[in-house]
Amino acid sequence: MTLRAELTEASAERHLGAVCFKIGPPALVGVEAEWFVHDIRCPGSPVDPDRVAAALAALPLSADGPVLPAGSRLTREPGGQVELSSPPAADPADCAAGLSTDQAVLRAALAAEGLRLTGSGTDPMDRERRMQAVHPRYRAMGRYFDRGGPWGRIMMTGTASVQVCVDAGTEADHARRWRLAHELGPVLVGAFANSPLLEGRPTGWKSTRQLVWSRMDPSRTLAPPLSADPSDAWTRYVLDAALLCVRRPDGLPWDAPAGLTFREWLRGAGERPAVLADLDYHRTTLFPPVRPRGHLELRMIDAQPGEGWRVPLALVSALLDDPRAADEARAALERLGHAGSRAPRSGLWRRAAALGMADPDLRRAALLCFAAAERALSRRGSELRTALVEFAERYPARGRCPADDQLAALRTGGGPALQEDAPC
Repeated sequence: MTLRAELTEASAERHLGAVCFKIGPPALVGVEAEWFVHDIRCPGSPVDPDRVAAALAALPLSADGPVLPAGSRLTREPGGQVELSSPPAADPADCAAGLSTDQAVLRAALAAEGLRLTGSGTDPMDRERRMQAVHPRYRAMGRYFDRGGPWGRIMMTGTASVQVCVDAGTEADHARRWRLAHELGPVLVGAFANSPLLEGRPTGWKSTRQLVWSRMDPSRTLAPPLSADPSDAWTRYVLDAALLCVRRPDGLPWDAPAGLTFREWLRGAGERPAVLADLDYHRTTLFPPVRPRGHLELRMIDAQPGEGWRVPLALVSALLDDPRAADEARAALERLGHAGSRAPRSGLWRRAAALGMADPDLRRAALLCFAAAERALSRRGSELRTALVEFAERYPARGRCPADDQLAALRTGGGPALQEDAPC
């Protein structure tokens, strides 16, 4: 099937089933980390995108963008956030070492222009949020989300995350891995909650980023039902999601007809027949907490200060890829109930976003999951074990999460703190 071949529902379903879950033994892991960019001297001021461009221009360039020593891919998000995406690695410690190297290079390039990285799930400063991207995708996305209130614009211009990517698994266990990734979600939200501020003021939530996601278009942000066949459930989810945009040539806007789903497009409701390239692009406009892209992309974790992304990388990879740790995590999470199917809008996900580790049930489950991961990392002799143990002692063991550091800084310092150098 070519990218320009006309689709039917049956061919679309076959394609999604083949590409979204690449079945095989878990072997690789990756991590994507986002940061806000602030002016070192005037952090409350918007940063001119030309200053960021000037900083990045100092890096070696290829046709695909800046070249970083460990091979991470550098991208810029619609509101000016920057993101590093590691290459996949067989060892999480190797993955972490590479991204740390590239983060240091990025930090130095920005510092030369008087700029710094800030790791937070929402921008902690009270500064104007600007849509900096001019690509027709983002223009159409902004207009699409505007129909449902301010949340989509806040997501695009004022939030940042850590995403951990793991293999889908074998034919025998990929359904269990898919379910575990979702059921682990509230623990990941609560333990790594790091967005208590919006426009410089407390929102009453430890993860305001999760609150924002929970109020957006449910056809593309809710988790699909947790069925026995993840591929089938995901296929239905993709086809029944509303179109966010339709690619068009010659500078025409990409806005999609309001309410039109991809399935309806396949049945003849669109302005032209849908082709395979349209389906593959439509998949990139869906943002559930766990997104299958051949591998599983866990998207529910707030951006972290400094190199704090190393801890969710260690935790997720240990619990998903070590069979003994996975069983221990399932046992710990069973006490919380099955919370994945309506993520991020179920009561448990909302408790995690609102309270973080102050919720006693989530704290108990988190400590058991961290302990299981620590044992798995010990068995492996992983260099990431120390970072995971230190985080567990600093945060879940004390009923705290990184958001509490932001709130403490606000109380004692009179303003939001930039967290890049905070201990994690």
